Amino acid sequence: IVFGHIGDKVGRKKALVATILIVGLGTFCIGLLPTYEKIGIWAPVLLIAIRLLQGFGVGGEQAGAVLMTAQYSQASRRGFFASWVQIGAPVGFLLPLALFAILNATLSAEQMMDWGWRVPFLLSALLVIVGLFIRLRIDESPVFAAIRETKAAESRPLKEVLRGNPKLVVNGVAAKLIEACAFALFTVIILAWGKANNLDSGILMNSMIVAVILEVFAIPVMGALSDKIGRKPVYMMGALLIVISIVPFFYALSQNSYWLTQIAMIVALTLGHSMCYAPQASWFPELFPTHIRCSGIAVIWQIGSLIGSGVLGLVAVKILQMTDGHWYGLALYVAVLGVISVIGLLRLPETAPGRRNGEYHPWQQH
Repeated sequence: IVFGHIGDKVGRKKALVATILIVGLGTFCIGLLPTYEKIGIWAPVLLIAIRLLQGFGVGGEQAGAVLMTAQYSQASRRGFFASWVQIGAPVGFLLPLALFAILNATLSAEQMMDWGWRVPFLLSALLVIVGLFIRLRIDESPVFAAIRETKAAESRPLKEVLRGNPKLVVNGVAAKLIEACAFALFTVIILAWGKANNLDSGILMNSMIVAVILEVFAIPVMGALSDKIGRKPVYMMGALLIVISIVPFFYALSQNSYWLTQIAMIVALTLGHSMCYAPQASWFPELFPTHIRCSGIAVIWQIGSLIGSGVLGLVAVKILQMTDGHWYGLALYVAVLGVISVIGLLRLPETAPGRRNGEYHPWQQH
């Protein structure tokens, strides 16, 4: 939210450069941290401080990245091009798994514990350098540059978002809930649930990895589809698919069968989640006028993520305790969030060019 405010005040490019430096330096510094044996309690204190700093940077990263991409994209294909930013989530999930798999295969357990775990964090510096080089060479967003030249930039963008567009914010946050919850549930919480129910962790992990790999390819397809039939229909189909499939999803996984688990993961994660996630990159920016666009996206994204996935771990633990590890509690929780998201989606305007049907579309007006 802070970087959304900065993006509307001083520019999207400056905000993006700041976020990649904060996140990148934080990740690299984790690889350099002294151990508890060397500095005692300061080791976990420093780790927590760095992680908080990373979280602060990551909070501004997604909104700025999708906004810059969307505003440089051709209007008729904005859904497709902006959706490529969303590929970062599944790729970011897969890269550490691949790297740690290589390290585990080449290093002994003692080497891994001693210094091997530091390698992924230190190698992240390469990605940061490449990313920083690209961002420094990109010009400021054309639409933001235009309002800055006319001195039309909003002095208090966050205040205008919250006071001037409360219904839009509430409905946007509601729409975000099911997507944020789904990815956290299908990639993290499900492993804890499987362990509590003595399911084969190999089946769960392998089917999840395959589903995430397929989602890398599904996201741009769903983004392109949102250009053809609209952001809202694609998003709505994804939300409904997650809600409708959640009971069969858990039932399939409880059978401890690889193929049933794989099919369930593909339906819920590859298809359901990508249908929600891909249109966000173009739809959320299109909901707000230029002078408050970065702040608007950030508010929806961060509050929706906090409620949808940030508290999911605590909620899931409590639900599993109350239901003795049974899946129906989690399924009910997802279904409730899904219904809330559907209500929010119904109240949001369509923004895809050629699909607006006379509804409010600030992208055209600003």
